[in-house]
Amino acid sequence: MPNPKRRHSQQRSAKRRTHYVAQEVTLSKDTTTGELHTRHRAHVSEGKLFYKGKLVSEKAPLKA
Repeated sequence: MPNPKRRHSQQRSAKRRTHYVAQEVTLSKDTTTGELHTRHRAHVSEGKLFYKGKLVSEKAPLKA
């Protein structure tokens, strides 16, 4: 496997890492329950599991 002949400078690594930024979580309002939740994630409301406004499971999964 090929290896680099010379090491990369610290500045070169820092330039690459300038775009590593934490982004805000996008929240959506559920059409069925009216609760705010993280987009593209199933969420629990009143002991039931919902996804995209539809009931997925009557019992919410247990948290480990």
